[in-house]
Amino acid sequence: MLKKTPWLIFISIITVFFLLMLRITLPYFTFRYDVDFLLTKQAILHIDAWRISFYIHISTSLLVLLLGAFQFSKSLLNNKPKFHRASGKIYVFTILILSAPSGFIMAIYANGGWPAKTSFIITAILWWLFTFFALKDALNKNFKRHRANMYRSYALTLSAITLRTLVVLMPLLDLHLAAKNSYALVAWLSWIPNLLIVELLLRKRKYTTVKIVAGA
Repeated sequence: MLKKTPWLIFISIITVFFLLMLRITLPYFTFRYDVDFLLTKQAILHIDAWRISFYIHISTSLLVLLLGAFQFSKSLLNNKPKFHRASGKIYVFTILILSAPSGFIMAIYANGGWPAKTSFIITAILWWLFTFFALKDALNKNFKRHRANMYRSYALTLSAITLRTLVVLMPLLDLHLAAKNSYALVAWLSWIPNLLIVELLLRKRKYTTVKIVAGA
């Protein structure tokens, strides 16, 4: 039970954020254009590619946010391998076909000028690539690398949560930044720390393995 505790805490936190994100997302499916974020996009709402991408992105990102969390449970992997594979396939192909491409299109029209647009474009590309590499590694039965790339992929999935958290926190810091510059800063901070944390964790695990082998 003790071994399961960290994952249970993790999945509980993700579930809370999922429900919060669901609450934020549902009003957009009234398909009214005077709802929250859409109020800032009035000038481009007539662009079909952006509008379709927006609805695809906000719905599929919720799905992969929840499904991705279940990929890191060793208990589910060992006891429910079919569920692990099925949910993993849905996670991977949803990102590759829907979430990342729609995110890329939205990034081209992002608020915050080119600094923010560049950040979101990089995020979408890296999200697609890490997820693709995770799929490729699984097919090649390189499960150690598969797991590492799934961590990287999910770190970028979590950037949606980081972004919205920072949007709330930034005004409290009173940095005296113009709204455009503040959003650009949030755009970069929404994913870079996530990836850095994952890379540190992966390096730590690799170091621990080497240490055990050397000690043997």
